Amino acid sequence: MARSNPERRAALLDAAIEVLAEEGARGLTFRAVDQRAAVPAGTASNYFANRDALLTQCAERVYERLGADPDALAQGLTGPRDTARVAELMHQLVDRVADFPTGFLALLELRLAALRRPELRETVTRRIGADLRFNIDYHLAAGLPGDATAVQLLYLALNWLILERLALPDLFTPEQRAALVDELVARLIGSGGSGGSGGSGPGVGL
Repeated sequence: MARSNPERRAALLDAAIEVLAEEGARGLTFRAVDQRAAVPAGTASNYFANRDALLTQCAERVYERLGADPDALAQGLTGPRDTARVAELMHQLVDRVADFPTGFLALLELRLAALRRPELRETVTRRIGADLRFNIDYHLAAGLPGDATAVQLLYLALNWLILERLALPDLFTPEQRAALVDELVARLIGSGGSGGSGGSGPGVGL
């Protein structure tokens, strides 16, 4: 029977995320998680029924850790409703996601693993889809310029920008990346076009 200590489960999932980011899905074993979490051998297997269960719960844990602070969400609903505000929020979001590099890289590994695991694909699709819908709803509620399509476009573009920042950090300088975010927002929503952002929601960049 699986154990239910929430703190220990969270610590094991955090360790699993680290293993996924560094070793890939093939390297994610109960033994590797136990070693990374510095717990006795057999601990992870007491908390997760099998490896697939561990993989699916890793996706949930990444978003749990990336969830925006309620105060930050409330702040995002105040202030100007213009392109400059969207760009500011996008810079904040890119930095926040990039500050949790193992989470972003673990989700990439989970996407690849989902190609061969229908149950995992359903879980990852559901979790990422829910986050994207949250960002669309948040953007519309905030009254920022643009529409739902631009949230989706920003999601796609910022994902790749963050990937390059983490995987190929020398491809663009920090100044170039910042300029690209500004230009992306300007081209999507400048001059009253149909664009927008997920505000400071938890996952446009994932």
